[in-house]
Amino acid sequence: MKVCFWGEVAEALHGATPGGGELQIALLAKAFASSGHEVVLVDYITKTEFTTSEGIKVVPVPGWDKGIRIIRTFTHRFPWLYKTLRNQHADVYYCRMRDFRHMITYRAARRVKARFVYGLADGYDSVSFIDRCRYNYFTKKKGLWWFVNLIFSETIHPRLLRKADLVIAQHEGQAESLLKKNVQAVVFHNLINLDNIPVVRNPQRSAFVYVGSLAKNKGFDVFFELIINNPNHYYKIIGQPRDKTGAKYFRHLKDLPNVQLYGRLNHASAINHINNSRALICTSPVEGFPNIFLEAWACGTPVLSLFVDPGNIIQNNNLGFFANGDINKLYQALLTIETSEEFSRNARNYVLQNHVLTEQNIDELSRFFS
Repeated sequence: MKVCFWGEVAEALHGATPGGGELQIALLAKAFASSGHEVVLVDYITKTEFTTSEGIKVVPVPGWDKGIRIIRTFTHRFPWLYKTLRNQHADVYYCRMRDFRHMITYRAARRVKARFVYGLADGYDSVSFIDRCRYNYFTKKKGLWWFVNLIFSETIHPRLLRKADLVIAQHEGQAESLLKKNVQAVVFHNLINLDNIPVVRNPQRSAFVYVGSLAKNKGFDVFFELIINNPNHYYKIIGQPRDKTGAKYFRHLKDLPNVQLYGRLNHASAINHINNSRALICTSPVEGFPNIFLEAWACGTPVLSLFVDPGNIIQNNNLGFFANGDINKLYQALLTIETSEEFSRNARNYVLQNHVLTEQNIDELSRFFS
């Protein structure tokens, strides 16, 4: 079977991950390649064609940066993306993350009589339009592309979900939300590569850690409120400001003696901090299944989440604390959370049993695709 992926994913194949969705695409591509399938990745950022050590063929989109800005999207980029995807003649075309350009992939798949698979990557894929506006669209800088993206996404995305030959949800709660919209989905949990996540003996559980973008749509303003109202704890913040809200609170936090700002770190350094933290704190209002949750549990570190519990996994598996939107309950959890050796062992076992790639779930995914 030949599988075609597309997106800004080439860097993720080498460990430089732009985001969680790109990381999952890279892991899936490697899984299919290791199983003997032919895998091609169409990447519009890379400039030259190459093949990875796993056998993944990476193909650029010619003419992506040519033409007059703004109009080249329609004169060069869309047409060449379609031609490049169509020319792969794959059996399956896989898309992930909310992007109206997936319609081009859908058209290419139909043209060559291939199957079209849509993988959900964040919580915005299954929440209401009002929540998408509140936590996504209205938190971003307004402009022409913002308007085009809003209109096209809201018009095209629901149709793609219904037209897809297969929709893959990240957890059971996501699948249930889609079912209410008359969209059938199968569940395939996010994957994690444990090779670069060491087990630390006698970790220093002295501070709480926040990892991710410092932005309003990630709830960084709420995290700032949490710090101000709980000054007796120590906090480590890994990430950089991505909007005005993030920049504003980042400046305020520089002067606090109980806060250490690290900026953007490489993966190994971030994992080391998670390994040596009391808990990972998440105040993001909307998420799908954050990769950082998996990384925290693989480190044996609990997750304290204000709004997000994907498929009730935190509650059902005792993997931390879910405040269900109640900030006061999250405050209390800071006082009571404990990271015992038993907890760390159970958290790692959960990841091993549900999110590590095995021959069995590779076969399962192959059956889904075929």
